[in-house]
Amino acid sequence: MTQEAAVLYRVEEGVGIIELNRPDNRNSMTPEIFVGLRDALAQVKADNDLRCLVITGRGRCFSAGADLNSAIQVDGERFELPHERSYAMYQPFLSVLDVEIPVLGALNGHAVGGGLGLALVCDIRVANQDAKYGANFTRLGIHPGMAITHILPRLVGLPKAAELLFTGTLIKGVEAAETGLVNHAVPGDDVFPRTMEMARVIAANAPIAVRLTKRFLYQGQQEAIRNAAYAEAFAQASTLHTADAKEGISALLEKRKPAFKGQ
Repeated sequence: MTQEAAVLYRVEEGVGIIELNRPDNRNSMTPEIFVGLRDALAQVKADNDLRCLVITGRGRCFSAGADLNSAIQVDGERFELPHERSYAMYQPFLSVLDVEIPVLGALNGHAVGGGLGLALVCDIRVANQDAKYGANFTRLGIHPGMAITHILPRLVGLPKAAELLFTGTLIKGVEAAETGLVNHAVPGDDVFPRTMEMARVIAANAPIAVRLTKRFLYQGQQEAIRNAAYAEAFAQASTLHTADAKEGISALLEKRKPAFKGQ
């Protein structure tokens, strides 16, 4: 029996729908997810008739970020330096920034770490009110990646971003909506229908005006986000090789409290 593709893509009434399809692995950032997302986004960018894009996932997670059971960084001889490997891991997710039409995140479930980063590069986010959202990097002994330190304070304010990043706390969808991290928080079964309802409203508007509005809304921001992600890659790469990072990841996988030593 052939396994379904890691990322599914379809079009409904002018709305493109990308669905991360590895629920058993929490839609983690694996090579097959990267390749599938890259290919789906290529189809989106090539379709001039699309009016809006929705990104969602199957199962209990939108995306749990890096697959901690495997190598965190992209493994490949093309990348000589550690920070290049860190940045390359996020490139497929960052390519959402290149989509000219509005991108809506239907956050069906938990979005953690790099999974939160994918949610943050969407223009509008609809969350599951009972799911958890956050950047738990410091709990793993790792510096955040994917420009989360750049985007998050612009959504929730500097004090709240500091709290979330320093503590690594995950918050439920209801609080995420209250802080501005997401636009709306609704019951889990309503996340995708609510997002599609909004997507259809956007798709019914004048497409040239919508594209231009998005362009000027984010003028200069896409490059700033990429530059921030690249700068973060240096810090993330340096922390990935610390004893604390090894301890933090082991503790998470073993479901115990980490014992960090600042090494």
